[in-house]
Amino acid sequence: MNEELPEGWVWTSLENIISHDGIFKDGDWVESKDQDPNGEVRLVQLADVGDGIYRNKSNRYLTLKKANELKCTFIEEGDILFARMPDPLGRACIFPGDKKKCVTVVDVSIIRTGSKGPNQLWFMYCINSPQFRNKVDSLQSGSTRKRISRKNLEKIIFPLPPLAEQQRIVNKIQELFTNLDKGIDYLKAAQAELKITRQSVLKYAFEGKLTERWREENKDKIEPASVLLDKIKAERKKKNKEAITKLISNNNPLPILPSTWEVVTTGCLFYYITSGSRNWKNFYSEEGAIFIRTQDIAKNKLSLENVAYVKLPSKIEGKRSRVDKNDILIGITGHVGKVALVEDYIGEAYVSQSVALVKLVLPEISKFVTLSLMSDGFGKTQIDNMVYGMGRPVLNLQNLRNIFVPLPPLEEQHKIVEEIERYYSILDNMENAILQSLEQSKAIRQSILKKAFEGKLVPQDPNDEPASVLLEKIKAEKNNNITKGKYRQMIVD
Repeated sequence: MNEELPEGWVWTSLENIISHDGIFKDGDWVESKDQDPNGEVRLVQLADVGDGIYRNKSNRYLTLKKANELKCTFIEEGDILFARMPDPLGRACIFPGDKKKCVTVVDVSIIRTGSKGPNQLWFMYCINSPQFRNKVDSLQSGSTRKRISRKNLEKIIFPLPPLAEQQRIVNKIQELFTNLDKGIDYLKAAQAELKITRQSVLKYAFEGKLTERWREENKDKIEPASVLLDKIKAERKKKNKEAITKLISNNNPLPILPSTWEVVTTGCLFYYITSGSRNWKNFYSEEGAIFIRTQDIAKNKLSLENVAYVKLPSKIEGKRSRVDKNDILIGITGHVGKVALVEDYIGEAYVSQSVALVKLVLPEISKFVTLSLMSDGFGKTQIDNMVYGMGRPVLNLQNLRNIFVPLPPLEEQHKIVEEIERYYSILDNMENAILQSLEQSKAIRQSILKKAFEGKLVPQDPNDEPASVLLEKIKAEKNNNITKGKYRQMIVD
């Protein structure tokens, strides 16, 4: 390597840092048929290996008898687990130990530097550094499932500092990461608080508190909601829909509302509600009409970034489930209860069987109604109470007609939407700032690791025993144990 290293550092590879009692090998090939949910041995999965943190997510087991039959390698507290598959590729963590004996899967490499080897924590940080990660990326293979082989992992050359400096590096990284994590926790708490604030804005809006002053200032200018209700009745009649009757406030779950407001069910406001046909699954295409699924409305907003496309199976289906501007979309399976408004014309588009398509009698109230359906204590709470099914929650289309919603005068609806959007714009800016800070924290973390393995994070001490001496000791210890017949090479094919 041509890069200049600090005094006492050397370039080396994995094979050279594993001492006589260390391990560098892949986990074991344990198939589904080998597993037993009642087994005494835990099978650690790729999902358990985080980027510098053990995630403890999996729940797979096998018996001790089977583990011994398969000649599995038992992992120990302090071992490094290296993920040979994404995401991200090449991440590593320290195994903290478990109440049960543990083995791991073949796509996780086990690294134990041994009693004479380098500091395990130091090497884990080294593996997660940008320099090491870039080398892993350059050696990856596979077309669909990227991975790095253990053979290629052996080829990676990295800088090794003196053993004493390794500990200083570890101490400094942990100090800086602890402070960074405190900042991240604060940002995440603020992010969670913003979600609560959003719901508070909606709550005040649909209780009439957000427009209280406006209502007082305009009390002689605005028509009561009863006039709007008459207009809705007239429009329903034009569309040959059944008549509706005014609903009394004390017959619904909503709080006491302003006297100029009405309370109605969504069935009064909707003139059409349906969901897509199951037949669509046979008509996916690389191009064609937009096909809206629940994942496209997962965040209460229509997102067409990863949209699917279909060819129209029939004219009847096209007429029945076609999406237009001002339609409301509601997840009825999958992301159940998520609501999105089609605010603009999006071209030819249809809904899947997991999405309810709602068309309103008066399109001009669509944004207000959509926001009401998203609000805790109003539409969202009622929708949540309508969900049924254990494994796969479902919403019934008919139930979606029975949601009580507040109906202010039309002008006040527009004002409420305006106020919600004004507050949301402020909250969006705050959330974007938090997200930007969280991204910066990732960059800071990587910068700390980068500096650490350039020898710039802690000062060098000329009294430290050079890393070359450490490598010589490891080599001599191996040779000594081979001579005595005690050393079994643990870097295996």
